[in-house]
Amino acid sequence: MSDVQPDTKDWTWVLHQACPDCGFDPATVHPTAVAGHIRRDAADWVTRLAHPGVRRRPAPGVWSNLEYGCHIRDVHRIFDHRVHLMLSENDPQFPNWDQDATAIAEDYGTQNPSVVAAELRAAADAVADRYESVPADGWDRRGLRSNGSEFTVATIAVYHLHDIVHHAWDVSTAAPEPGA
Repeated sequence: MSDVQPDTKDWTWVLHQACPDCGFDPATVHPTAVAGHIRRDAADWVTRLAHPGVRRRPAPGVWSNLEYGCHIRDVHRIFDHRVHLMLSENDPQFPNWDQDATAIAEDYGTQNPSVVAAELRAAADAVADRYESVPADGWDRRGLRSNGSEFTVATIAVYHLHDIVHHAWDVSTAAPEPGA
């Protein structure tokens, strides 16, 4: 796991412009549509996690589908917690989350793919339910990341969606290792 380079980029720019890699365009997404996208993506992950070779890394330093699936599960859990904070507190500051340290500590590559699929689906349903329950006047509620980046419930929903769309693109474009 440690041969994967940590992602240290600040991805908040994806709230204002299309991602040149995955093609995600925030201007085409309404926050109230995010829940449906999350549910469809989760169904795709359940299928991906059932494939043979789910543990195989497509190239050195690139996560396997299992590792990406674990990450997506945890992303849903993190965003569910953050949106909960935004809806229940005034201007909360989100606890810091080191996704790379989590991947190592939780040993993503050794987890059971069928358990991960079920957990990912449950986490996706929980956060989708959370987005679907946002009251009309709740989309503008704010929250802050530890680095000072400010989100509203509406912008964090779009940011969340980019994360899962981007990782679906990551696994769809990863070239398998020769002979794998």
